[in-house]
Amino acid sequence: MTIYFCGSIAGGRKYLEVYTRIVRYLQENDCHVPTEHIIAPDVLDAEKDLTAEQIYQRDVDWLTGSDAAIAEISNPSLGVGYEIGFALNIDKPVLALYQSGVFVSRMITGNKHPLLTIREYKDDVEWRAAIDEFLAAVARR
Repeated sequence: MTIYFCGSIAGGRKYLEVYTRIVRYLQENDCHVPTEHIIAPDVLDAEKDLTAEQIYQRDVDWLTGSDAAIAEISNPSLGVGYEIGFALNIDKPVLALYQSGVFVSRMITGNKHPLLTIREYKDDVEWRAAIDEFLAAVARR
């Protein structure tokens, strides 16, 4: 299964450790994650030679070719919000995860799209359970 992982890059790297654990968990569960570069601490430097258009087209192609998307939305990010909307628009299931106690945009939490699942988590056990449930639902789709 191919899972497009979304996490804040330009908007801040506060949750990088969580992103890393999520991507590694997906990979340990036989998921291909084309966006694994997001967990590289130097991702902005690594992409400096790409134009905005190249990054956009690459990411749209990856998202289009994925079975679903998982977004960690604890850190506000215009790009992640766009990716969520784009994925839903092309009928991709999306799991949006956020850390307990964090205020999340109501444009996300108020969205009742049938392919959007939003889960709050307190620890790794809770986000893992949410991912397991989501992946099982995607596999049945």
